Amino acid sequence: MDKTHRYAVTVTWTGNRGDGTATPRSYDRSHRIASPGKPSIEGSSDPAFRGDPARWNPEELLLAALAACHQLWYLGLCAQAGIVVTAYEDAAEGTMVEQDDGAGQFTDVTLRPRVTLAAGSDIVAAEALHRVAHETCFIARSVNFPVHHAPVTTVA
Repeated sequence: MDKTHRYAVTVTWTGNRGDGTATPRSYDRSHRIASPGKPSIEGSSDPAFRGDPARWNPEELLLAALAACHQLWYLGLCAQAGIVVTAYEDAAEGTMVEQDDGAGQFTDVTLRPRVTLAAGSDIVAAEALHRVAHETCFIARSVNFPVHHAPVTTVA
C-alpha cells in the first residue's frame, strides 16, 4: 500500500528595498524559508545572479537535499545490515549549465561520502549499500539528471 506524505514550506521575499522590482537592480534576491517549529533558512540567489553570498541559494539547497537524503538512507541501511558507521561526511558537488536565454538546469551531481566503519566491519558490504541508498533515496529518484557516487570507506 502506497503512503502519501505532504510537505509545506513558506518562502517569503524579504528583498524589497522600497521600489519593489522596478528594475532588475532595484531589489535584493533575499528570502526566508520557513516551516512551523523549525529555524528559518535565510536564502538568496547565487551571487552570479545578484544574490547574497552569505545566504543559501536554491542550487546549494538542492545539492544538500540530495546529499542528506543519501546519507540518511545509507545510515539506515547500514544499521539494518549490522554495519556500524562511526563517521560520515559528504563533499557533494553539482554542475548547472546556464543557457544563453538565462534558463538552465543541473546536468549532474556527484556525492563524495567519506565513511568510517567500526573495526571488523564488512567494507565490501558497506560500499554496496551506496547503490541501494541511491535507488531508494526520495530526492535522487525525483531529479532528472544523473547522481553519481564516489565513496571512500575506511575501517577504524
